[in-house]
Amino acid sequence: MSVTAHIPVDHYSAVQLAASTARRTALDQGLAGALPDQAAVLASELAGNVAKHAQNGALYIQPLPLRTGVEIIAVDRGPGMADLEQCLTDGYTTSNTLGSGLGAVRRIADEFAVRTRPGTGTVVSARLGTPGGGPAEGTPCVGAVRVPADGETACGDSWGLAVTGGVRTALVVDGLGHGGPAAEAAELAVRAFHRDPAQPLPQLLRAMHRALRRSRGAAVGLLRLSADGVEQCAIGNVRTLLLARDGIRQRFGGQPGVVGWNMPEPRVQRVPAEPGTVALLHSDGVDGRWTHAPAPFLTGLPAPLLAGALVHEHRRSRDDATVLTLGPERREP
Repeated sequence: MSVTAHIPVDHYSAVQLAASTARRTALDQGLAGALPDQAAVLASELAGNVAKHAQNGALYIQPLPLRTGVEIIAVDRGPGMADLEQCLTDGYTTSNTLGSGLGAVRRIADEFAVRTRPGTGTVVSARLGTPGGGPAEGTPCVGAVRVPADGETACGDSWGLAVTGGVRTALVVDGLGHGGPAAEAAELAVRAFHRDPAQPLPQLLRAMHRALRRSRGAAVGLLRLSADGVEQCAIGNVRTLLLARDGIRQRFGGQPGVVGWNMPEPRVQRVPAEPGTVALLHSDGVDGRWTHAPAPFLTGLPAPLLAGALVHEHRRSRDDATVLTLGPERREP
């Protein structure tokens, strides 16, 4: 699984880097024709907006979570947009970039989401995939960001997601330490997960435990959402939460231990499902203190925006960080 390219936008020169990274990601994903250039325009527009109008901003560029394509997430701590609708008007721009502002981003992208708050900042997600390959009704709304520790190219965190018959099973794994050996442990866990993700959660953890016995081991968090409710099972310090617009609804704990080394007998926690909640799993590369007094702007973000915003605001730069978010299933208007 590819890592997320993190591009700080602290100078206008970052615009070109963002554009070339988005183009390369699109090509690596097999997008053809004009699509790689369109991905570059999306990144250029978003990076240009951050460079000119905001502070402490960055772009996160990566393959799409569930289909072939590229996603560009822009996050900043800036003045926000007082009139979002005006900024989304095609052709409205206050900077000399390749397209025509956020209106062009919305028009080019086949999935687009934006939230802004004056005095807080703006979060944008623009997704571009193969023609006719957009998200189908009934598929989960997913956000994911996977960033290695500063100075590393390999990421010792990873994630997985399986959808079977309306049941969504999510995984976040954090290999001990960081770098290559941690990435190897995480990859072994993801492979074991995908062999049979419909198993009961304790059996999934036992399968990963066997797969990781010759590795350095990992912390693992599993979450299953179905019409019957929510099930969670975790070993180690992967955090799992359920969020609503008014804040955190449920915090799940993990059992002490290391998958692959000294895993206790897994225990499952169950709670009823609440409509409209967003499920969130993250490794300890995201500082867990954000949950002490979460900002309503953050907890109210939809799944594709929440992952990028949480990593941007609360990542520990010396550790790998992965966030996986699952929102309600898509419905036809």
